[in-house]
Amino acid sequence: MNRIERYAVTGAVLAAALVVGLALALGRARGADASPATPRTGVVVVKTNLAYEDGGAAGTGIVLTSSGEVLTNNHVIRGATSVRVVDAGRTYSARVVGYSATKDIAVLQLANAHGLKTASIGDSSTVRVGQSVTAVGNAGGTGYLTTVTGRVTGLGRAITVSDDQGDTNRLVGMIQTSAPLQPGDSGGPLLHAGRVVGIDSAASTGFQMQGATEGFAIPIDTAVSLARQIEAGQRSATVHVGPTAFLGVALSTDEPGAVVAQVVPNSAADNAGIQPGDQITAAGGRTINSGTDLQRVLLQVSPGSPLTIPWTDGYGETNSATVRPAAGPPQ
Repeated sequence: MNRIERYAVTGAVLAAALVVGLALALGRARGADASPATPRTGVVVVKTNLAYEDGGAAGTGIVLTSSGEVLTNNHVIRGATSVRVVDAGRTYSARVVGYSATKDIAVLQLANAHGLKTASIGDSSTVRVGQSVTAVGNAGGTGYLTTVTGRVTGLGRAITVSDDQGDTNRLVGMIQTSAPLQPGDSGGPLLHAGRVVGIDSAASTGFQMQGATEGFAIPIDTAVSLARQIEAGQRSATVHVGPTAFLGVALSTDEPGAVVAQVVPNSAADNAGIQPGDQITAAGGRTINSGTDLQRVLLQVSPGSPLTIPWTDGYGETNSATVRPAAGPPQ
């Protein structure tokens, strides 16, 4: 199983991560060359392995430093058991430094990288409706960077996004653009006058404007601010830094509450005796009513730290165990 990112946008909006079948003819033709003189400078291809989903994913990233710090969307690397980044034909392994699931931003650090060409970062506060923009990305997950052009059609937009686990999130302050985004473009730059003003994040299939599918980008000022917080190691309620605690369960999206659908063999949950069909009722002293609740608790726990998990099994009996989650994929 392969996927190109993970996000969907509810209602009129569907994230570029899951927009399937957007025709190239909807907008302007994409360029194919990637010479250093093009807007592709400082833009990289992101590839992930999703071992627990038996698949992989593809997206785009923006190079912030010559030593290999890369900015991308969180949904591009969510669930990744390994991450590779391709820059100018060279492949680097990457670790996730930190991320914000609620803001859809992640920071990667490439291993043994030096002398990388960086993107030119602009000022998103200067963006105005009507300005021409260029979006760069790994369209279709082909591994090749391409570009499309359009205009800014809205500012300060709010969209509701959902993932394949049924969890929803609200992204605000978004830049809206007529540049036709495709799967794989997420994490790439939205450029004005050669400078990055946003991170391509979501596209709409519910309406069209001037013949092009509408897209959305996170303002670069917001993204860079979060990146600086991650670099400084400053955790918060919305920012996770370092390895992610991994309980080892996948929850059902068809039932209310936190009902376990799958358990990863030899994980903390498996060793505690949690089985498919059990319902997790609390974690670390907090009531758990959904996958989002469990995610929030795990984001505040360091791998190896003790965590008490009560659950109700298929016979209605209450169980509890103290586990030590290992380090696992980012959420």
